[in-house]
Amino acid sequence: MRYLVISDTHGRIETAIQIWGKHSKEAPLDGILHLGDLTEDAARISHRLNAPVTAVSGNMDGASDLPDHRIWASPYGPILLTHGHRQSVKSGLSKLLYRTLELECRAAIFGHTHIPCLEFAEGVHLLNPGSLTRPLGGRASYALLTLEEGIFRASILFWDPAPVVRGGKLYDMLNQSDRA
Repeated sequence: MRYLVISDTHGRIETAIQIWGKHSKEAPLDGILHLGDLTEDAARISHRLNAPVTAVSGNMDGASDLPDHRIWASPYGPILLTHGHRQSVKSGLSKLLYRTLELECRAAIFGHTHIPCLEFAEGVHLLNPGSLTRPLGGRASYALLTLEEGIFRASILFWDPAPVVRGGKLYDMLNQSDRA
């Protein structure tokens, strides 16, 4: 199974829509994991793409109906999905790792820091896709996740849209120079 993993969209979903289009052309995507901030974005993305979105709430989601974490039954095994604010991930990953082990999960996927991260510690995969709309470190990021029995394959990817190229005086001069 293949998933797009995003977090911390903070009300801006257009990039997520574009990324879904790009990667679903390469190979089918089975769904999206949205790790909070904002949960309404997850619903809007699901509606726009007519795609399944599994989501949790984050620290900016107020009185959301979604839980702040869930144990997701995946082909790889149980995975903890959480925003990460309750595990203080901005201060380190120890609390998240211990909570993942306590819940007998094989991996944890989280957000909150706006910084991408992919680590393996004590037999547990830890994945943070970063943020598409408010990245810390300068580059918008997301993850692609492939899960099979015994296989957890994640890639952190960066979204660098092509810059808009505009002609100027030099461009016009060069373009017109052979048309005398």
